[in-house]
Amino acid sequence: MKFIVTIDRDEDGVFVAECPSIPGCVSQGKTEEEALRNIEDAIEQCLEVRAERGMPLTVAVREVEVRV
Repeated sequence: MKFIVTIDRDEDGVFVAECPSIPGCVSQGKTEEEALRNIEDAIEQCLEVRAERGMPLTVAVREVEVRV
């Protein structure tokens, strides 16, 4: 399965990775590469737990346009 992830750098310089299609699936790393490796592990673990609990594996994600 493929998932979209976001990566942002926080105020302390830590890279924070999040998988928007899996609520609460967040990880971090000292580098962007480390954050990507860590979010892959987090996604696998989140999917495992959701499957064990009978929860849907992902939630619906939609793109919206906002005019500013």
